[in-house]
Amino acid sequence: MSDLGIRNMGIRAKLPDGGRDLRLDLFRGVANWAIFLDHIPNNVVNWVTTRNYGFSDAADLFVFISGYTASFVYARMMIERGFIVGGTRLMKRVWQLYVAHVFLFVIYIVTIGYIALRFHDPDIINEFNVSGMIENPIETLGQGMMLKFKPVNLDVLPLYIVLMGTFAPILWVMLRLPHTVMVASLVLYFAARYFDWNLSAYPQGTWYFNPFCWQVLFVFGAWCALGGAAVAKAYLQSKAFVVAGVAYLAFALVMTFAGRFEDFGDMFPQWLYDAFNPNDKTNLAPYRFLHFIVIAFLVTRFLPKTWSGLEWQIFDPMVKCGQQSLEVFCVGVFLSFVAHFLLTLSSGSFLVQIIVSILGIAALVGVAYYRSWSKAQDKPPTRARPAAAKPAVEPAA
Repeated sequence: MSDLGIRNMGIRAKLPDGGRDLRLDLFRGVANWAIFLDHIPNNVVNWVTTRNYGFSDAADLFVFISGYTASFVYARMMIERGFIVGGTRLMKRVWQLYVAHVFLFVIYIVTIGYIALRFHDPDIINEFNVSGMIENPIETLGQGMMLKFKPVNLDVLPLYIVLMGTFAPILWVMLRLPHTVMVASLVLYFAARYFDWNLSAYPQGTWYFNPFCWQVLFVFGAWCALGGAAVAKAYLQSKAFVVAGVAYLAFALVMTFAGRFEDFGDMFPQWLYDAFNPNDKTNLAPYRFLHFIVIAFLVTRFLPKTWSGLEWQIFDPMVKCGQQSLEVFCVGVFLSFVAHFLLTLSSGSFLVQIIVSILGIAALVGVAYYRSWSKAQDKPPTRARPAAAKPAVEPAA
């Protein structure tokens, strides 16, 4: 569609360029690996993930990329084919996410229950917050279908479902008033933090990922995809931003280490320590949001979309895991529980932690490659157009 046609429709957002951005697939794959590792307690291998070196972690990356790719996929569809088509295709994706969540939810609970009975370990029922399935199974199952009851580690997908489920009208407005929507998202974020807005959970409490707060990261990803990154580009190119950004990342590293190591934390004033520890993940603390923004802009500056290294074979497993993100995420959450149980059942030695982690990552890569191959088989093979038959007698000149 021409620029004139877009302007006549009132579209002010700058649509993302066509073609796949391998950086999104690469980092979404990295996020899936990190989520798997971070969900395994007492595992030395998860020290390789970003949560140990700053305020933000893989969850922030996952939500940001989800918002970016959602706008990347559905914005052009909404413009070219209308709001109804774009909105219904988006809701189709929400349905796929919901079915995946229910499938994972049931398998997760059944597996935990089986292991608790098989190995006479009732404590694992409480550890993973599934005791309600024994005390009140019908009510608990119903609350689980409504996303209010969530066993441990099953919090990210319900957040994703809610954000995607409300995104169609937001995207429609954002195509016309991108900056206004971004400001409104920030207002909702600060209002939710100030008034303590959150969704209720079952049987008590609230959502671990407060959707009223985490929506700002999702909308920020969409805003970046629809021209926000281009608007900020002038500031990103400045040397002052790089210096200030690196200084803030260093400060985040120090404060994170202060929370990890008690003796190191004692070296700082109590007011400073308390301002950043514990890290407020539920309501996406402003310092956490800012930390991710700095990382995202620095990566964008120093890792361009056109970098040929993105196609190196060494990155292919991570790229594949990013391209098949939903399946890899679900399997990763399940395998994190299996890995945790195996470490508990075994000696949990350093070597066992490494082996279990490597096998889990290998399984995720295997799932990604299989799903990629399987989807390719579902497409009809492309047939070469037959060459025109050569006449028996050459025509006269």
